[in-house]
Amino acid sequence: MMRSTLIRRALLPFAAMVMFCMPVVAQEQGQGATKPKLYNTAKQKLLEGKQVFSFTQWQFDIPGYCEKAKHYDYTWFEMQHSTLEFKDIEAMIAACPHAGATPMIRLPDAQEWHIQHATDIGALGVVIPTVDDVDRAREAAKWLRYPPVARRSTGQGQARTIWGPTYAKTANDNMLLVIMIETPTGVANAYDIASVPGVDVVIIGNFDLSVFSGFPQSDPRYWELVTKVHDDVLRAGKIFGQANAAYATGNSLSKDAKFFQNGPSLDGWKPPARGVGGVNPNAPPPGERQ
Repeated sequence: MMRSTLIRRALLPFAAMVMFCMPVVAQEQGQGATKPKLYNTAKQKLLEGKQVFSFTQWQFDIPGYCEKAKHYDYTWFEMQHSTLEFKDIEAMIAACPHAGATPMIRLPDAQEWHIQHATDIGALGVVIPTVDDVDRAREAAKWLRYPPVARRSTGQGQARTIWGPTYAKTANDNMLLVIMIETPTGVANAYDIASVPGVDVVIIGNFDLSVFSGFPQSDPRYWELVTKVHDDVLRAGKIFGQANAAYATGNSLSKDAKFFQNGPSLDGWKPPARGVGGVNPNAPPPGERQ
């Protein structure tokens, strides 16, 4: 008994010293854990809880792209429903690599070679359409980032030239994987899809969800589907969004929706009207309108 008492007394000064030092150690660890801001400025804004908007680049147009890129959070390079090729996007990114808008590409699928091409030419994220199950989400996540978290291989594209000599070490943090849910099957699997490691954002493909479900966007049954995805994505700890930027405000889910295709510019700039009837290219894409 006496020996244990002596040991406890001997340890008291040490314990007091540890308790005194703990706040300092915790503070130093907290400072060390503070990460620098990302060069993927769209992702940085999302992590800060802000909404982000794009313009959609459908055609090869270097002057037009470089002008629009000054005014938006990110570029939605469209490869699912356009004739754009990787060499076209590569040239546009190279022409004004730091114009402002983070370059992202909507791919037609989650194939390795598509994602490798997209990242090697300098895109900092991909949008994967029509994801119905975890397999497609996992496939996309597998190829987007370097080991040890994923299986992207090391290429010699222009990404390193654009994003700096530390690119290999910083690319994983700056990549953004956006998954689109556009079918009732995807809605049913939304929580599992959103829970896939490496998935950052899950958005509704509004028009296609309406087409695949058979419910117009004004139908309460349509919004039951959207609300389920919203709830599942937030429960999985991921970022929720909708392709139609009209839902950025005035909707019961707007406060939680952060990622949109098209929408307002950062500074009020508006692209010149073009096309039949002077259609504004910054309006919601035809496939996302009500």
